[in-house]
Amino acid sequence: MIGKIVKGRSFKGCISYILSDKESKILATKGVLETDTKSIINSFYMQSMLNPKLSKCVGHIPLAFSLDDKERMTDHFMERLAKEYMKAMGIENTQYLIVRHSNTNHPHCHIVFNRVDNDGNTISDKNDRYRNEKVCKQLKDKYNLTYGKGKENVNVQKLKGAEQTKYEIYHEVRAILPKAKNWQQFEEALKQQGISIEYKHKGQTDEVQGISFKKGEYSFKGSDVDRKFSYGKLNILLGESIPIQQEQQQVTTPIGTGNSVSENILSGVGNVLSTVGGLFDIQPSNQDENEAEYLRQQALKKKKKPENRRGIRR
Repeated sequence: MIGKIVKGRSFKGCISYILSDKESKILATKGVLETDTKSIINSFYMQSMLNPKLSKCVGHIPLAFSLDDKERMTDHFMERLAKEYMKAMGIENTQYLIVRHSNTNHPHCHIVFNRVDNDGNTISDKNDRYRNEKVCKQLKDKYNLTYGKGKENVNVQKLKGAEQTKYEIYHEVRAILPKAKNWQQFEEALKQQGISIEYKHKGQTDEVQGISFKKGEYSFKGSDVDRKFSYGKLNILLGESIPIQQEQQQVTTPIGTGNSVSENILSGVGNVLSTVGGLFDIQPSNQDENEAEYLRQQALKKKKKPENRRGIRR
């Protein structure tokens, strides 16, 4: 079971496409007139006007199932899976349309829903792609549905957006790992493919706790790309050497001095104190002595002058 998140602006284009197939079959609807395609489109459009500021009000999610589960995919079971999927994704209190297609070998259906709910509020799409993966996995485990044959067999060219980027990262990491002898080589090879690594640290320490791969605008945790790409498992494969970003943060001790860090610090402090102390040991020149005597004489003359006292007028 795989779900694909799509958001758009036109109910007309989306619904016309879904219902244009002669073998399409409406499994369930809610909050729409089913008289014909035009009435269904108008039903969605009228509710979207409750929140005209939302530009992408069309929610469209195709759900595809494994060919191995084809015998189990009755209309009733597929409708049940689609409804449980929507509930887990937080798609509630809104219009929807569930349509089954039979134009491919793999059984699949299309969910169209209004992102403007019945109260005029926006149905959140926050982290929807990550939630989509999680919900699909939960339903596969719950109903013992077939998992994919492996990421190697996925046609990356047919994917778009975040999904395509994630599979591109998967293939690059998988190809580079056998050739990299340490973290530095691993990072540099990925960098040449436009992929960077970000490390997650434990609290305020330098201890690495997790890893993420970033390409373009998308970033994925290592374990989300593949369970084999978690930091712990990669660290074992790369000889548990310190990642290059961590090496750059370590302070190195000068070579050949034979002194410990504490000795170097004490020596540095001693040099500073010696320099400061030297400032107080500077002897005044003859010019300074003459200037000081002149100022002393001027001060004495001022003391000898009588003070002009003025009485207080009442």
